[in-house]
Amino acid sequence: MKLMHVDCSAGRETSNSRALATYFVDLLRGRLDGLQVDYLDLALQAPPHVGAEPAMNAILADSAALCRRLLEADALLFAMPICSGSMPTNVKAFIDAIVRAGVTCVSDEQGDPIRQKVLFLTTRGVDPGAGDAHRDALSLALRAAFGVASAQFVDAQPLPFADPAARVAGLARARWQLERIAAQWATHVFSHEEGLSA
Repeated sequence: MKLMHVDCSAGRETSNSRALATYFVDLLRGRLDGLQVDYLDLALQAPPHVGAEPAMNAILADSAALCRRLLEADALLFAMPICSGSMPTNVKAFIDAIVRAGVTCVSDEQGDPIRQKVLFLTTRGVDPGAGDAHRDALSLALRAAFGVASAQFVDAQPLPFADPAARVAGLARARWQLERIAAQWATHVFSHEEGLSA
């Protein structure tokens, strides 16, 4: 199994999203022998934002390379903090670079998106289940941008500005969800491999 793991938080040493993503990858490594991880840190290697400059022609080559990395992965992990109710700007630049109709956005005969397994891991202070859904533009934006109908979300909340007990509880819930998803993904891989060898 090949996993593309994308981090984006600028707080590299203190980031909760990075720590939780690392926890998830370690869980997968413990369950899947030979797991390959293609790692991209958007805090260090973000694609440039789309513009009208002549240099944009050269940037298209970088975009094609990102598309290839995306398509070569069996599963995708995106870890990010929520920023102003939506995604960080480096994630938006990444999406603009890799979303291409008929290449990375492909549908089957019924119009359903064809995708790898996708996990969006977010850290936030907004809790959509507690009357704050109107402040969460991130989940809908990610689903729309990637055309992913069956993406999985783990939202670690509340974290920013939360009291210590609530923060600890939020991180514990997120780790529990990640453990369940890692088990599901590993089971799927084993089932698929058994089907191929049958």
